[in-house]
Amino acid sequence: MSGPVLEEESNQGSKQNALKTKPPLENTVGPQGQDDPKRIAIVESASGDSNDRGSKDEREAAKVPWYKGFGAYFRLLLAADPTPLDITLLVVGSISAIASGVPIPLLGILFGQLIDDFNQVSCESTTAPTRSDASYQREVNHQVLLIFILGIAQFITMYTHLSCWSLQGARLAQRLREKYLRSLLRQESSFFDDLPAGEVSSRLNGDIQSIRAGTSEKVGIVISSASFFVTAYIIAFIKQAKLAGMLASLVPAYFLMSFVGSHYIEKYSSRMSDHVASAAAVASEGLSNIPLVQAFGAGSRLETKFSRDLQKAKKEGIKKAIATGIQTGLLYFIAYAANALAFWQGSRSIADAVENNSVGVTVGSTYTVIFILVDSTLIFSQVAPFLQIFGAATGTFRKLQKDMDHVAPFDGTSDSVGERPIIEGGIEVRDVSFTYPSRPEKPVLQNINLSFPAGKYSAIVGLSGSGKSTIAGLTTRLYDPTSGGIFIDGHNLHHVNVRHLRSHISLVQQEPTMLDRSIFENIALGLVNSPLDTHASLKDVLLGPDIATFAESLRSQSYHNLETTAQAHGAHVVQITKLVQQAAVLADADGFIQGLQHGYGTLAGTSGRLLSGGQKQRIALARALVRDPKILILDEATASLDSHSEQRIQAAIEQIANGRTVISIAHRLSTVKNADNIVVMRDGRVLEQGSHSELMATNGAYADLINLQALNSNPTDDGSKRNSIHSKGMSDTQFSTSTVSFQDEKTGLHGTNAEAAEIADAEDDPDVVPSARSLSSIVKGLSPMIRRDIPLILLALLGSIMVGGAFSAEAVIFGNTVGNLNPCQGESHIRFSGRFFGLMFFVLAIIEFFANLVSWSGFGFVAEKLLYSVRVLSFRSLFEQNLEWHQAEDRTPTGLLALITRDGDALGGLSGSVLGTIFSIVVNLIAAIILTHIIAWKIALVCLSIVPLLLTAGMMEIRVLTQFETKHQEAYSKSVGIAVESINCHKTIASFSLEHEAMATYQRALQKPKKETTFMALHASLWLTMIYFIGTMSYALAFWWGSKQILNGTYTQTQFLIVVMSLLVSAALWGQMFALAPELTNARASVARILNLLDTGSTKKLSDVDSAISTLEHWEVKDIEAVAEPKSEARPTGGVSITFRDVSFNYPGRASAPVLQNLNLTIRPGQFCAFVGPSGAGKSTIIFLIEKLYVPTSGTVEINGLDITRRKDVSFRDNIALVPQDCSLFEGTIRFNISLGARPDHEATDAEIEEAARLANIHDTIMSMPQGYSTPCGPNGSLLSGGQKQRLAIARALVRKPQLLILDESTSALDAESEKLLQDGLDKAARGITVVAIAHRLHTIKKADVIFLIEEGRCVDRGTHRELFERSERYRENAMHQMFDAGA
Repeated sequence: MSGPVLEEESNQGSKQNALKTKPPLENTVGPQGQDDPKRIAIVESASGDSNDRGSKDEREAAKVPWYKGFGAYFRLLLAADPTPLDITLLVVGSISAIASGVPIPLLGILFGQLIDDFNQVSCESTTAPTRSDASYQREVNHQVLLIFILGIAQFITMYTHLSCWSLQGARLAQRLREKYLRSLLRQESSFFDDLPAGEVSSRLNGDIQSIRAGTSEKVGIVISSASFFVTAYIIAFIKQAKLAGMLASLVPAYFLMSFVGSHYIEKYSSRMSDHVASAAAVASEGLSNIPLVQAFGAGSRLETKFSRDLQKAKKEGIKKAIATGIQTGLLYFIAYAANALAFWQGSRSIADAVENNSVGVTVGSTYTVIFILVDSTLIFSQVAPFLQIFGAATGTFRKLQKDMDHVAPFDGTSDSVGERPIIEGGIEVRDVSFTYPSRPEKPVLQNINLSFPAGKYSAIVGLSGSGKSTIAGLTTRLYDPTSGGIFIDGHNLHHVNVRHLRSHISLVQQEPTMLDRSIFENIALGLVNSPLDTHASLKDVLLGPDIATFAESLRSQSYHNLETTAQAHGAHVVQITKLVQQAAVLADADGFIQGLQHGYGTLAGTSGRLLSGGQKQRIALARALVRDPKILILDEATASLDSHSEQRIQAAIEQIANGRTVISIAHRLSTVKNADNIVVMRDGRVLEQGSHSELMATNGAYADLINLQALNSNPTDDGSKRNSIHSKGMSDTQFSTSTVSFQDEKTGLHGTNAEAAEIADAEDDPDVVPSARSLSSIVKGLSPMIRRDIPLILLALLGSIMVGGAFSAEAVIFGNTVGNLNPCQGESHIRFSGRFFGLMFFVLAIIEFFANLVSWSGFGFVAEKLLYSVRVLSFRSLFEQNLEWHQAEDRTPTGLLALITRDGDALGGLSGSVLGTIFSIVVNLIAAIILTHIIAWKIALVCLSIVPLLLTAGMMEIRVLTQFETKHQEAYSKSVGIAVESINCHKTIASFSLEHEAMATYQRALQKPKKETTFMALHASLWLTMIYFIGTMSYALAFWWGSKQILNGTYTQTQFLIVVMSLLVSAALWGQMFALAPELTNARASVARILNLLDTGSTKKLSDVDSAISTLEHWEVKDIEAVAEPKSEARPTGGVSITFRDVSFNYPGRASAPVLQNLNLTIRPGQFCAFVGPSGAGKSTIIFLIEKLYVPTSGTVEINGLDITRRKDVSFRDNIALVPQDCSLFEGTIRFNISLGARPDHEATDAEIEEAARLANIHDTIMSMPQGYSTPCGPNGSLLSGGQKQRLAIARALVRKPQLLILDESTSALDAESEKLLQDGLDKAARGITVVAIAHRLHTIKKADVIFLIEEGRCVDRGTHRELFERSERYRENAMHQMFDAGA
């Protein structure tokens, strides 16, 4: 179970040094609390990028000594609490890897003996033979048999270490995934002010994949290579100590080169990871707010910000490529220079032996030393691509470790830390002051004292940003006070167990968030931490898969009966079902839920995006009520509801308030007038408190708010001198004057986006973008993107050709050297040959250094540019798709984000170094085949027989890995979605103590791939081992067949050695290449998905790609300040006309559930019109159709007489500004967020931004912040209050200076005073333009020229406020409900 694990880790974490805790944004201000000018400059230059994590991490990385990188890597291998099995895998894998490195050096001894035999045969060809050919052949056969036995031993040890390390890497990745998410779930809310959900996605996708690549089978290969290296030196010292001692200089040279090189590679990899994570955060926010981005045409601005982060990543990637090229070049230089030294010294020893007729040193023993040291340096040099992967893994682990090691000031996941008192519900706030850690210079609460008596109904009212919601956060301990204390029944919250505290409190937030589960699950999760004994038995069911299975069964039925279906799932599910339905009835949600096709089984979507605002609020209220809490905190819990629904819910709340503590935060004062005590706040202080009648009698701040909110003393006065709509003859349809009422939603309601919840069920394709694409098509798709870099590619190819050809050149030099060291050649000849061929090796070393530098740097540069282009073009393609595409085929923001993070990282895994290595290996094989056929084709043909076997084994390994990746791609994507959702909804997760449930859901999502990982690792390791085994067996075959040819006199020893070294080195390298199979496999599928995505965008034509990439590269040199220069342009003035003609609409896949039905309406230019009706009646859908975010099923929508439904052009949106219901903001500064609203072809000036802010009544608030318009908003605007976000969203719309202004519940989060000031600003801004408003607060639309009553997708009445008040009973009831009697 995840619960005990979370608790155990939290106990360990609480023991760590508290000094490790730091404010996440501590670098945003200077040491004296003053603004850091450097920091502000960074913020501005990044268009509002307030994330300082990357720069701080870079500074910290720069302080890390280079030699500590190796220690960090070993800590990585033992990270995330390994089990005894994990330790066993490490130990067995390491021992087996060491053992697998021993056989090949032992083969060197046998080869040396064979060389002595060949030399003896060669010498005897010129003198009298002392032994028969048969005798020599028997000896050769015996040694070949020993080679075969050593090969079997190597097969067993290699298969063991490859399997162990493959499993170890997979298990470590899984442990890190879980520990990372578990540690995030334990953090306090302020921690997430600096951690966008997109960054979490990048960590779990790219970084974990990088760590897995760097801790799997490649580790065993490197250990085996190191063992080979050490064993070779041991044998070399035994054979020829002097020669081996001279070559021992290789060791410090190698280690120094590796340490220093890895340090820089790790540093640049770490920086790349940071910048990519920042870019992913931009993409994540954009994809989560697609309707808003498309409505404002803000995709290009977000793309610019996204590309800037990727430009930084590209620069660091190029630095990494150059560092890798230098490291690899030095590695080869050292190896070949050592060979030069070895041949020169070896020739001298042999010459001395020949001169003195000594038998101490033979060609065979010299060959053994040279062969095993040459081979060991060759093998060791081939670990260079792996060192880069290890360095990247260590760098990314440091990022994860920083978050995992962060110690929260309190732990909401532990059941054991703190007191567990009996809670009655009395809350006291004593001398509490509070500032958010991200903005310490701005106090939110200032020495306030409050009391919320147990069992009483209390209310908090006041201006937006006065600290009301902060009190709710402090009470539920989402935050801790800066000073003072909060007490519950006399117990300081600091001493109370957090889970125990939250079990007695239910919080309905101002912006309710739903988890991506069914409606049933969302409500039922309120029971997870219930303190009631009657609910205790339900916890195992709630934490397990049962309720998800139950919800799925509801969706699979054409007719759903909750009770009958629940009985099939057991008594506990039946009990949960009853509790859920009771809570839904109390929250006035049961009616609309039952009206949906799948009822309680309907999916809510990511963050509840498939539900309307009113539906989300009622479900959130039901989730709060289901546990029957002692304390109920309602933070604007009915802000998105129409008055009729609000009235019903208010009556239910007042009914259930008896015997429990209720704290209601409200701007609609009519909802709290019956409270026992009303607290009025302003600027973090309490102004007054008392009952409604008492506060009205004092005629203070509360009375002022009441008077501002009153509709009018005469409810029939519309407050406008405009003529009524009917007097203008606007409509062709005449309505009777009989009373038309809003029908109760239980009679059948189609939510604004609720029907889209069924889209996922209508499609079976699990891939958000298909990954099927032929290899030729992939090459054809990528070629235009690299066309501009062809000269550099040719240069890099030339370097790779030289690297690949060098192996064959080495074989030629090696064969000639050994052949010329034959004692029969004479002392002087041997010395000359040693000097000459030693010089040739040194020349080869110099060539190899520069060839590797050019190849790896060149390919790395091209790869980084390609990766940059692909990511930005993918971003562009995603944001060019319409809303229907984004909501079809199971597509989610997280799944689409994976195309940029996971698939981008997979393509990045096929980096320049890997490309260069693969190409050089292929070149080497071709060169070896040609060379060996020229020199000794009979030996070459036999040796080449192993190539088909190597290819078959390699292709089988790739097939196994590809099948696993394809099969479990959806599971990995879903698991990342769960993690991202947990961060986006962290306040909901924390307040309802759902950390264990989120963790269990995450683990279940990965259960299938976790089970099959073992089989995949064993299977893939078998084929990789076969590649190495076949390579070893080829030695036995080559020496057996070569000995026959030499004994027969067909070929000389020199020819034989050239052929054997050429082909067998090629075989070894071929096996090394297939060790990179996982990178190749992942990259191929990822590139296919990316190209399929690009095919849907504007760059799908190959001729468009060059111009698109040119545009991207132009951004790199574009002056940031120049972007902000205003363009002089003639903008259209006046309003627009809107006409709906017989419009019907249903969401894709739901033809049987129409949302709009034959809707006809006309709005004239310059008019102010409003839509009213029950929550979820289709009002927001009308807005979506006006913006052409959806296309009607039938009928037409005309703007200024043009039918937009039949036009692909969406430039008409340039004249429309939208203020959405949820007021989403993006991470960045206030200036950046407002400027997003500017027309696509115009950059807003500071003056225009300030003017819009003044009209939205937010300018003074902004200027009161220390950083003013440069104040960061935080991820999703998390650093601002609900009212501040709403006013910023209005400013964002007004800076566009639109002809049509759409307001969707634009003032629901505002207090009466702010609303009045805002209304004045809107009246000023709206002069001469068309305004369309959706509102439940009728006093905000009483001046409308026409009000449309929308019910069940139809317009049931229309008229002015006065006309509807007179003839519509329900409209009149809603208006009267919102009025206050001034004398009350």
